Amino acid sequence: MAVLNAKDLTLQYDQRRVVEGLTAEIPEGRVTMIVGANACGKSTLLRGLSRLLKPAAGTVTLDGKDIHSLPARELARTLGLLPQHPTAPDGITVRDLVGRGRYPHQGFFRSWSEKDDAAVQRALEATETLELAGRNVDELSGGQRQRVWIAMALAQETDVLLLDEPTTYLDLAHQVEVLDLVTDLNRQRGTTVAIVLHDLNLAARYADHVIALKGGRIVAEGGASDVITEQLVLDVFGLDSRVLPDPVSGTPLIIPIGRHHAVPESAAEAGADSDAAAGAPAGAEPGTTEGTTEGGTFPKAVTTTLELAS
Repeated sequence: MAVLNAKDLTLQYDQRRVVEGLTAEIPEGRVTMIVGANACGKSTLLRGLSRLLKPAAGTVTLDGKDIHSLPARELARTLGLLPQHPTAPDGITVRDLVGRGRYPHQGFFRSWSEKDDAAVQRALEATETLELAGRNVDELSGGQRQRVWIAMALAQETDVLLLDEPTTYLDLAHQVEVLDLVTDLNRQRGTTVAIVLHDLNLAARYADHVIALKGGRIVAEGGASDVITEQLVLDVFGLDSRVLPDPVSGTPLIIPIGRHHAVPESAAEAGADSDAAAGAPAGAEPGTTEGTTEGGTFPKAVTTTLELAS
């Protein structure tokens, strides 16, 4: 297990500051989701936490040591990063790319071993890329390529894993599978995980801890139910929404409100009136009781319309 902290961290590109004076601790042995609007500093923060970007001010420490003082191989044995847009060498096969995740475990007195073969095999199987092992990476679809990169990160077997938009290019089923896989890794190995994710609903479902960024600063952090509220969605994303309990997980479920396809308030109020009338005793006014279809229970007028349509 390893503890990753940032203190008074300022990150910039040339003279443009993206993250300023940020202090955060990535909770040990938990899954942290970093959320926020585009260009708020999420990916830049991961680059700073992984030593890809040198701070303009402040420090990042791993187990109390400044990460910029650690030898590269030692750091890579403890901390792994999957960036947003990784690049593979031309002509490299899937198995060889995943095998590069084992590079930090090699050395002058340790060559490739059966342990490395086993780690690569586990990573390929876990990401459902075993059947792609002999193919060139540049022949793959975007979704397949993303799963291969995730396999490489898993093969590295680090105590801390940072993932920048790992569900990019993936269909919904594989998005859920990847996040389930990361959760398994966390639960079974105790891996500390930090993920930048745009999908707020998936972030809320899979997070033990949420960090919300705006303008390069943390505006809220904590459990998903405490952080992800209608007010936060408005403040951070500029979006009106309704936040309800997810019927599957009980975590916050964000329903965005756009300019179109929203039920008018008058219709919603009429529906509420119909719901109230549905409990009326025998002899109530005609047309105010409820009817039932295979899809559920509707006000009588709606049920009649559905029957006529069928």
